[in-house]
Formats: sequence, structure tokens, C-alpha cells
Amino acid sequence: MLTALEQGVRGGRWHTLIDKVYSRANLFYACRKVVENKGAPGMDHVTVEKFDSHSREELARIQAELRNDTYRPQPVRRKWIDKPGSQEKRPLGIPTVRDRVVQTALRNVIEPIFDAKFAEHSYGFRPQRGCHHALEHVERALDAGYVFVVDADLKSYFDTINHEKLLERIREELSDSRILELIEMFLQQGIMDGLSLWTPEEGSPQGAVISPLLANIFLNPLDHLIAGAGFQMVRYADDFVILCRTREDANRALELVQQWVVANDLTLHPTKTKIVDVRTETFDFLGYRFKQAVRLPRPKSEDKLKDSIRDKTKRANGNSLLFIISQVNQTLRGWFAYFRHCNRAVFRDLDGWIRGRLRSILRKRSRRRGRARGKDHQRWPNSFFHERGLYNLEAAHVSFVQSCFR
Repeated sequence: MLTALEQGVRGGRWHTLIDKVYSRANLFYACRKVVENKGAPGMDHVTVEKFDSHSREELARIQAELRNDTYRPQPVRRKWIDKPGSQEKRPLGIPTVRDRVVQTALRNVIEPIFDAKFAEHSYGFRPQRGCHHALEHVERALDAGYVFVVDADLKSYFDTINHEKLLERIREELSDSRILELIEMFLQQGIMDGLSLWTPEEGSPQGAVISPLLANIFLNPLDHLIAGAGFQMVRYADDFVILCRTREDANRALELVQQWVVANDLTLHPTKTKIVDVRTETFDFLGYRFKQAVRLPRPKSEDKLKDSIRDKTKRANGNSLLFIISQVNQTLRGWFAYFRHCNRAVFRDLDGWIRGRLRSILRKRSRRRGRARGKDHQRWPNSFFHERGLYNLEAAHVSFVQSCFR
């Protein structure tokens, strides 16, 4: 298969792939990935742990069903989750564990075929690629003088993917009818929303293992259209920006996107899609806010961090200071790992705010009212928290910057 990926296949389309999907080794590997990722149970209430405890029998059953063409996915359990900084909620689809195993096994087989055709500037949910690669691409373009940015937003993208157009794109690469039927079954899985069960006519549920790959397949023609027109595009799943040297180029790029979106039954968000001159305006991308040459966390990203810290540093917290610090450190390390490219001042200000939260806890335990202030900074200096192992964002940033120049 690796050789065929390099040299191509006869007729230009892949066939006889279903046996690779249900091979024992592939199903075993897929099961291990699903168990590692954990996740909530689907509508059958079977947990990852319970499935894993009977994995040998479960995988044998799945293999037989796929071989005999009797496998049928169960409905997806829908859960509504909050959108940070918004009153809106986002639908999340939770397939059963056994369906997640099958989707992982399917993705293992077909992803290399499609990934080989994906554009270089597509970074979302692809092997050996991630958010930081996309952000670095944006920075390089900005530094090179691409100062006009088409900041595009596809409205409810995952919920509005046209099934027939998506299947047409898949058929361009695959001719195995059983693989195509399997994909179509996943697209038409019933959705259990509360007590209501319905079958979607469009879209691919966010939360399904196969959805990110299908989303990339659908947008791949747009990627190549924009690149072929000579524009600098950076895309991560349904989030993308197009960087241009002039406003005229940006207007042409936006018009090209609008035409493609309409032709493919999608919708650009009318207020979130805009052209930005980065010399005087800001734009947000993948949790960051770009302000001229400075990279900051967007306000929603910083607010989400602060909400998490507030929850762990309530003044009435009855845990020991060392335990509180250990809990805070877990959050800070994860946040810094993603936002480490931000301006140093961001980390200095957050460090001060976090120490203030901890001083307020100590102040209350000393039977003093109100928030930390004045002499509290002398009672519990910065070194006090350093000695107790508090993760220091600014120091971590200094260390990271120094490592980049070694």
C-alpha cells in the first residue's frame, strides 16, 4: 500500500480495501487507540473500560460483522456543550465505543490515501501536523508582507456538509463499494437528541472519529482552488485565513471563496467573515489574537484559563496550599504548552494575578478580610510561591525562547 501511494494505483482509484479494515491487527490497533482516548459512552451506555474488558470477544464480533456485511452502526448520542464566551451551544455527537473502533479502523486504512492529496497549507487533524504548524505558517506570511487577511468563518460547517458532494469526492479515490457503503452508513447514523431520534440528511457529527477526515476531504478542492489562484491560505479544519499583500487581492480571494461556498451548499458567517489590515486591526486564529507583530491569547482563551484557576483557588478552599498549587500547575502547564508563543507581558500579568489569588486564600486563613493587598506582598513574596513549586509562566516563556536560539 505504501508503494502504491507513491506510484499510484491502476485506474487511479483504490479497490478491495474492506479486508484491510477488518483485519485483526488493524482492529486491535484501533481498539487500543479508542481506549487510550477514553471518552464518554454512547447511547448503549457501554463504557470504554467495559468494552476493553471484553475486547477480544467484541473485536471478533465486529470482524465477523464487517466480513459478512452485517455490521450496522448504532445511533449517535447528541450532547450540547457550551461555546466559550457565548450563549450558544455546540452539538457534540458521541458514537458507541464499538462504532468508534470501527471508524478508527476505517480511518487507518483510507486516511493515507486522501492525505497524500491534501494541500500543504491544510493542518487540521492530519498526521505530523498541528495548530502550531498552522500558526507558524501565518507568522511567516505576515513577516513576508502579507498584511491583508481574509478572516473566514464557515457557519455550522460540520452540520451542513452535503452528503452527495462529499461521497462524490470520496468516489474519486475509492471504488470499493463496501467501504463507500460503510462511510454512507456513518453519515446517515441516527442521532439521539434527548428522547428524539432522527436521521440527518447533511452534516457529519463533531465527535465522531471519522468526521475530521471527511471534513478535510470536502474542503480539499477549496484548498487547491485558492492555492492555484496564488493566495496564501492556512486552514485548520473549518477555520481558515487567506493572507494577501494588497486589499485588492484580499477582495478577489474573498470573492473566490464566496463563489465556491455557495456552489457547495455552505454558508459564510455574515458578521465573522471580514478582511483585516493587520497594521491597524486584529484578527483571531486558533485561539490566538494577532495584533501587528504581537501574538496574544484571544480574550476568550484567557477568560477560559482564568475561570479554571478561579475554580481551583476559591478563598474558602479547604485543601492545603501545596495541593492547590499542584492543581493550578496542571492547568498552567497545559495552557502554556499551547500559548507559549505569546508576548512575554501576557505571562507576567497572569503570574501576578495567580499569586494574588493564592495570597487571598492565605489572607483568609490568617483571619483577614478582603482580597490580598499591601503588606500581603511582603508576608508572602513571590519567592514564597516559588519555593512551594508554583509554575511560573514568565520563567517558562524565557526558557522556551532561549531554547529556540540554541
